[in-house]
Amino acid sequence: MKLSDNTIAIIKNFSEINTNILIKPGKELSTISTMRNIFAKASIEETFDTEFGIYDLNEFLAVLSSMKNPVMSFQDKLMTITPEGRKKGTRYFYSDPSVIVAPSKEVNMPEAEVTFSLSKDNLEELKRMASTLKTPDLALIGEKGGDIDLRVCDKKNDTGNTHDIPVGEGATGDYTFYFKVENLKMISGDYDVSVSSKSISHFKHKTLPIEYWIALEPDSTISK
Repeated sequence: MKLSDNTIAIIKNFSEINTNILIKPGKELSTISTMRNIFAKASIEETFDTEFGIYDLNEFLAVLSSMKNPVMSFQDKLMTITPEGRKKGTRYFYSDPSVIVAPSKEVNMPEAEVTFSLSKDNLEELKRMASTLKTPDLALIGEKGGDIDLRVCDKKNDTGNTHDIPVGEGATGDYTFYFKVENLKMISGDYDVSVSSKSISHFKHKTLPIEYWIALEPDSTISK
């Protein structure tokens, strides 16, 4: 089996969420952060026939990138990774599933109070300004009947610098939903976003078959 560039990009993205992964039979990859506050799922082009664990995704990706056109062959306890046209290469052993933090079930997204589109440019701007201003938080703010804004801020500092981007109009209530900027580990692109007062949000990529569920911070508030 060869992995497509898209699948490798997804695995690289997942390695930022969790450095290990349990791959199950089929055409889908999923991961969950060790704090269990980020869940991600993606459809891929390849079909895996067996379940296996990788403990260190960065090491695994480094092995693949060290070879020209790497080909994977799967055995019971390990895979072999060889440059195309070669008979021998790296013997890479699977990890015991018991030491891997993996999703145990799907996320059932509750009814959302807020939905909006988030462009690639706006997402990158928010991350860039959060880094520049050294602000750890992202707030989704709405005032009933007014604008809906995303604001990078430090929620513990009322006089701290902030940066706002409008993402909608006609807020259906007064709310402030908080995220940690460090949890915005989505792959680059445009997203459809839904946010529920049940402390969960959903980011669905508009062109790639990948989606993320990110927990809200417990001090988020809403009044309708």
